[in-house]
Amino acid sequence: MIPRYSRPEMVAIWSPETRFRIWFEIEAHAGDAMAALGTIPKSNAEAVWKARNVAFDVARIDEIERVTKHDVIAFLTHLAEIVGADAARFVHQGMTSSDVLDTTLNVQLARAADILLSDLDALLAALRRRAFEHKLTPRIGRSHGIHAEPTTMGLTFARFHAEMARNRARLARAREDIATGAISGAVGTFANIDPRVEEHVCAQMGLRPEPISTQVIPRDRHAMFFATLAVIASSVENLATEIRHMQRTEVLEAEEYFSPGQKGSSAMPHKRNPVLTENLTGLARMVRSMAIPALENVALWHERDISHSSVERMIGPDATVTLDFALARLTGVIENLVVYPENMQRNLDRLGGLVHSQRVLLALTQKGVSREGAYALVQRNAMKVWEQGADFMAELKADPDVRAVLSEAEIEEKFDLGYHLKHVDTIFARVFGEG
Repeated sequence: MIPRYSRPEMVAIWSPETRFRIWFEIEAHAGDAMAALGTIPKSNAEAVWKARNVAFDVARIDEIERVTKHDVIAFLTHLAEIVGADAARFVHQGMTSSDVLDTTLNVQLARAADILLSDLDALLAALRRRAFEHKLTPRIGRSHGIHAEPTTMGLTFARFHAEMARNRARLARAREDIATGAISGAVGTFANIDPRVEEHVCAQMGLRPEPISTQVIPRDRHAMFFATLAVIASSVENLATEIRHMQRTEVLEAEEYFSPGQKGSSAMPHKRNPVLTENLTGLARMVRSMAIPALENVALWHERDISHSSVERMIGPDATVTLDFALARLTGVIENLVVYPENMQRNLDRLGGLVHSQRVLLALTQKGVSREGAYALVQRNAMKVWEQGADFMAELKADPDVRAVLSEAEIEEKFDLGYHLKHVDTIFARVFGEG
């Protein structure tokens, strides 16, 4: 997590101040529940809330931890310094460190997911707007990077909208799955704490009680969460790669907005490079890399070990902060993307009509020519276009074997660009619920 690729709202979730505030709330809510059950005096539970508006001294907690070598104990010691030793006497009653740490981590991940869901909403809105803007802007479709058949720029945006909508649904499920808490004590048996304390704390923190937690919350939940972030990052790269290709000089169907005063190269003043989408490609790689250690965290020894802890201290902030930044950057790229319809048309026309070869092939088969024979007829004329720069329609009209089956008018009709766009409304209705 570095400032260059960070946004303040997400960073704040992972700050020490936020972490200690959540720890405090968990401990204080647990005290309320225990007091209500008669486990501890109500006055002690109420006294802990004196720290409600106190700014915890991070430096002091770190100082204590250097002696205790235990972060939760360091915090509890500092809390006792604030509210008084007697008031703090029953803090953490029957609880274990993982109750605080795991519940806090899941609070943070759920809050991070809320920001990411909002990010996806903004990206979806941008993709939708651009899709309808260019719904019928013709563009060559490519397979293997080679011209295939016509499509539209609107369908390109719609395709990525559908992909990101799936990602949003995945993240919403992952957020629901991660939003559990555990206040179950050592090895998760509730031996020294009533399960109703866990229910109260979870309700106050916006979580559900973990059905069975051993001493830690099961890490398959976290694995799925980070795997979901990795899938979203891959979709970010998918869209970024499309834009990078479109911005290539030989293609130039769209490009990132180049702001006044921006420089593309320290050596070549003419350069306008796709630096934002190249950056997004790199950021996606980083987010994806964090899924593997999350998956490896699932296997822990018996009721718990802490092999997962160091991993999560890094990937929790890094994955969410990086993806938050990437989604916001990608939204800006889409909103400001400069589209060149005239270049799209020029690219459509570059191969002398070859993009209509399948229609000619099908027309010949419908007139009784075998598929193999029709393919050979079309391909031999298409290769003249590839190799000699000929005009495909003219070659077809001059081929006696083709003309024996198709009239000039029938050949010309197969070169109608509108034919390829006739189901755009149907596709848009599937993606957006409207044509």
